[in-house]
Amino acid sequence: MKKILLVILCCSVIINAQTEKSMFSGSLNFDSKIALNNIKSDETNKINFNQNKKSPLLAGVLSFVVPGAGEFYSENYIMSAIFVAAEAAAITTGLIYDKKGDDQTALYHEYAQQNWAAVRYAKWTITNLSSLNADLHVDDYSGLFYENGTKVNWSVLNKLETDIGGWYSHKLPAYGEQQYYELIGKYPQFNSGWNDFGDEYTPYKYGDPLTNKFKYYSKERGKANDYYNVASKAVVIIVINHIISAADAAWSANRFNKRLQINVNLQKMNLGLTTEFYPQLNLSYAF
Repeated sequence: MKKILLVILCCSVIINAQTEKSMFSGSLNFDSKIALNNIKSDETNKINFNQNKKSPLLAGVLSFVVPGAGEFYSENYIMSAIFVAAEAAAITTGLIYDKKGDDQTALYHEYAQQNWAAVRYAKWTITNLSSLNADLHVDDYSGLFYENGTKVNWSVLNKLETDIGGWYSHKLPAYGEQQYYELIGKYPQFNSGWNDFGDEYTPYKYGDPLTNKFKYYSKERGKANDYYNVASKAVVIIVINHIISAADAAWSANRFNKRLQINVNLQKMNLGLTTEFYPQLNLSYAF
């Protein structure tokens, strides 16, 4: 059996050699044509991949943290510059107007300390108590002042204001509180505390013209509020800028991936009796 298999193998080799040999005649011109006709392309070894892809999620996170960063990562440099500029402008505006608000607040606080006094307001109120509320008696508020009338007992004053009612619609907040400075330039009941009003014997009823210092103070306090409002709006713009930039960055990354496709192919070519490999680079960019 082994001898029979050996004979068959030898015959196969001889036949195959004769077949290969029969393809060529020995003529260079004729044999070249045969070789060219036997060129075959084998594309089974293609290697396809996308290079430089951008992650929409990463781009969105980057721009949510720092507006424009995701666009820069996605190579959308124009939008990156726009979001960075918007962020810088909003932050600068917020800081500037917050500082203006602080300076203006310090200004009107100082003005109030120099021109408005709780003692003056309390003295006028208790002196004119009968005209403010006929049912109340001065003796019921004997502890209103102390230290020879130079200071006010705040709890007694607040009780007095509550008992009077009517156009005494608010209680004077504790000295130095934000509402203290707010109310004395907002409600007419505190008009008598300004030093251009007069003293406790100056006649006054609700609806009379406010003093000039009351009006000036109210205007200055309004300026501070306006500055703070601008600063608050700048903060809102900053938040919105982060959100919009994050969404735009994710969209930019996705758009970048659709525009840019790089395919590298490694192609095998059979040239007659030899095999050659040719790398191919295919670049497509969609606008």
